[in-house]
Amino acid sequence: MIDTLRNRVAEEEEEEEPMKPLPHHYDVHLTGEASGYAQLSAPGIPELRTHSPADYDGPGDAWSPEHLLMAAVEACLLFTLRAVAKLSKIEFTALEVNGVGTVNREEGVTRFTEIVLRPRLTVPAGTDHERARRVLEKAEKACLVSASLSTPIRMEPEIVETGR
Repeated sequence: MIDTLRNRVAEEEEEEEPMKPLPHHYDVHLTGEASGYAQLSAPGIPELRTHSPADYDGPGDAWSPEHLLMAAVEACLLFTLRAVAKLSKIEFTALEVNGVGTVNREEGVTRFTEIVLRPRLTVPAGTDHERARRVLEKAEKACLVSASLSTPIRMEPEIVETGR
């Protein structure tokens, strides 16, 4: 679904480069030692220092795999929303997302058991809030990162108008 959305948006905007044909490949490299921080790198992207989170006796001062997963879900929501909103002809001026991922043990496996997203979508005055909410929900369903996870994702959206 996201591919169709992106292709349609690209067709409508000649000045933007269309999505490249599938499949896409994302090469990431990790370098680390027996203890301490690790470095993530990818071609053309600044390196990122990573470590386990404080909950797993890490220092708590670097991006952890758990934080990166949550960041991927939230960023994907924004980028997908841009495409869905454009196709739906609904404007928004900002999106802020607070997300909480719960890690727990189920059936002997430690995993993310729930992700709660609390997006705050700012729209121009006079925007139909219910329609904006539907567009936001459609974007969450179309997000390729969320669609790749088996973890349930619950949204608690808030729609506000510019200046409020």
